[in-house]
Amino acid sequence: MSLLFVGAVGERRNRWAALAALYLAMFMNVLDVSVVNLALPSIRQGLGASDTQLEWVLVVYVLAFAAGLLPFGRFGDVAGRGRMFRWGVAGFTASSLACGLAPDITFLIASRALQGLCAAMMVPQVLAIVHVIFPVEEKGKAIGLFGSVSALGAVAGPLVGGVIVAADVFGLGWRPIFLINLPVGLISLAGALRFLPHIENESRVMPDWSGTFLFTLAVLALVFPLVEGRQFGWPAWCFVLMGLSVVLGVLFYRLQQRRALLGKAQLLPVLLTRDCVFVAGVAFVALFFSGLAGLFFMMALFLQAGLGLSPMIAGLILAPHPVGVMLTSTLTGRFGTRFQAARVCLAMLAVFCALLAARLLVADRMSASLLALPFLIVGLGTGTAIPALFQLVLSRVSGPDAGAGSGVLQAFQQIGMALGIAVQGQIFFHGLVAGSSEAFYREAAAATLLYPAGACFALTVLAAGLAYKFRSR
Repeated sequence: MSLLFVGAVGERRNRWAALAALYLAMFMNVLDVSVVNLALPSIRQGLGASDTQLEWVLVVYVLAFAAGLLPFGRFGDVAGRGRMFRWGVAGFTASSLACGLAPDITFLIASRALQGLCAAMMVPQVLAIVHVIFPVEEKGKAIGLFGSVSALGAVAGPLVGGVIVAADVFGLGWRPIFLINLPVGLISLAGALRFLPHIENESRVMPDWSGTFLFTLAVLALVFPLVEGRQFGWPAWCFVLMGLSVVLGVLFYRLQQRRALLGKAQLLPVLLTRDCVFVAGVAFVALFFSGLAGLFFMMALFLQAGLGLSPMIAGLILAPHPVGVMLTSTLTGRFGTRFQAARVCLAMLAVFCALLAARLLVADRMSASLLALPFLIVGLGTGTAIPALFQLVLSRVSGPDAGAGSGVLQAFQQIGMALGIAVQGQIFFHGLVAGSSEAFYREAAAATLLYPAGACFALTVLAAGLAYKFRSR
């Protein structure tokens, strides 16, 4: 009996050790996403990057992650989730090394694309593995830690990025923000190899690679001209590509319909597209994150290049946003499924007002430190709205489509981020054409803030409609 007890204790320890390895990789991914913004001015100076190339450093990662998220999630069912996770961590660590040693901006952008694909390999497997290796009585606690680890990575990102770039470790400038992933990734990989149990493959259904190809082409045809158009003076091919993205989108949907008729796996389950609430929720998430991603891309450049603040000070000004997200996402969990649509509506209204206040502070030459308060309110609103919105939208998805519905929502979140960086980058850098003094930076930043503020106003109206539709919830 004592041997059975020791075995049970050892198995339990192994589960939690495996969880540490899984969540360490998640922390590394979230930290990497949020840490790069603070290093952009240093990257521009160190590699002689253009404004457009700086956008691609962020956009290419998001696009690669979005394109790989759904097919690699399905491929984990086929090849084994544990194996796919280990491959993803190994690839992410190696591509981080490539980013940190990049000799020029082109190599850095290519390495970031590889990094995004590797993130797409490991991220979908994490919660799926947790779901399998933990018994029911421990599963709630294990999954609850997921949100805390993700929030911690988001909070640490601006601070860690600011400290690392400001410290200029060994004269390496921005490079340690990627090289720091090496020990983290190796520890995660070692833990996964040692403690992650063998998990039987759950499915033999292959991913929809043709759908993935068409979906990626459609998004690239839209994003590429948005990023590059200003640099080339908006030639005709930019508009041809954007029109082609619509054609490719239609072909993609037709392909999904055909696969549905044949009973094959679909990247975008057709049944989900017939639910107006699900479609509205996906559009909501994409538009909201397009505002957020572009906002913090622009603010990192504005605070450092425009106002001359150190990376550390800029990180401290931006940090209240993830702190707010962490606070309210934890506190509002007590509401459960009550008043979801109403919470989203009020949160969007608060974010809209905070962004207007930020625009006034920027335009009126007020102290940059005052921006911390609007960013805190934006974070509080985000932490209130997004969990409630995800729950509301995914409640419309039936059990068999729950995984696909969640994947679609996350993929369009990433697409929204890429579009937001591209559009707001166009607005911001267009405002700097006439000059690069503080006054021009303030005008450019104030103009750019109209995009996320306008998006949040539109989302407030949409959320009010959802609140009316679900007024009893």
